[in-house]
Amino acid sequence: MLLKNWVIQMDKISKYPTLEEVLLVEDLITKYSQEFNSKKLWEKTNKKITFKKFEVILDYLEEKGKIMIDKKDGIIFWTWNPRRIRELINKGLKLR
Repeated sequence: MLLKNWVIQMDKISKYPTLEEVLLVEDLITKYSQEFNSKKLWEKTNKKITFKKFEVILDYLEEKGKIMIDKKDGIIFWTWNPRRIRELINKGLKLR
């Protein structure tokens, strides 16, 4: 469902987000995880990217499992932690 929305949004913007923009947003989210909603977090970019591109990046990161967005307050959580997953696997975590 999210991927479909992401593709639809991509058709509505004039330029695709660049890798540099995606990495900027990832860095902001890791730094401010659980502190801000999307509007406040976007303001931390100093408006280097458009809000529409920012939303597209958030949809992409959510689809890839790197973030979760609280439905009540819109607070963004960074969830991607491969190091922790490796630690759990080494301790016996079984994955499908």
